[in-house]
Amino acid sequence: MKIEINAKIREAKGTGASRRLRHSGKVPGILYGGENNSMSIELDSKDLFMQFKHEAFHASILTLNLDGKKEPVLLRAFQMHPVRNTIQHIDLQRIDEKKKLNVKVPFHFLNEEIAPGVKLEGGVVSHIMVEVDIACLPKDLPTYIEVDLINLSIGDSIHLSDIKVPEGVELTGLSDESDPIITSVSKPKVVVEEVIEVAEGEEGEEGEEGEEGVEAAEGEEGKEGDKSAKGGENAENKENKENKQSSDDSKKESKE
Repeated sequence: MKIEINAKIREAKGTGASRRLRHSGKVPGILYGGENNSMSIELDSKDLFMQFKHEAFHASILTLNLDGKKEPVLLRAFQMHPVRNTIQHIDLQRIDEKKKLNVKVPFHFLNEEIAPGVKLEGGVVSHIMVEVDIACLPKDLPTYIEVDLINLSIGDSIHLSDIKVPEGVELTGLSDESDPIITSVSKPKVVVEEVIEVAEGEEGEEGEEGEEGVEAAEGEEGKEGDKSAKGGENAENKENKENKQSSDDSKKESKE
């Protein structure tokens, strides 16, 4: 898949000029490398964003059409707006067909769902690496590298040394001292929720104590009520006796 992008030489430079350029629907960029000097360029924002959606755009040789002149380039870096998800800046490198490139290419994982460790044993696949550093000539640059999981069972893994790369491609991260794991299959983690149970007997005892406490309180209130009632009756009887005594004394005085 050949990808071609159009660009123009950018005259205005600086932060303010780049801001105005973005507001007009353009993306500022820089073209460097090779025997020519670096130059500032501008690209159409919508066209560039559409190309960004293709995986090949990030790991393949692109054809840059700069004011009618075409040359091979490679995407080296880009900046995205943190909120708007728009491209803010792009770096393109000129390619020398005779010199090796050092680039990152993505892995494509195959047969993950039908691997024995997943389909038969219920295991879970973990991707430790999703891309790899390689060195090759521009003509040998692969868009991606395949990793086949068809034979993986639980406990198995694939190392960098296990994968096959196209002819002319070198895995720069592989050495006698370094052979990292790319992917593995493991048992799923079981999360056990801790449930605190209260014995039924303990709840019953607490309930009984509560009922006894209520009954006792009610009994005490009853006793206090009885005492108050008796106290009221005694006071009333005493008052009646005093009134009767006073009446008898009056009668006695009148007779005399």
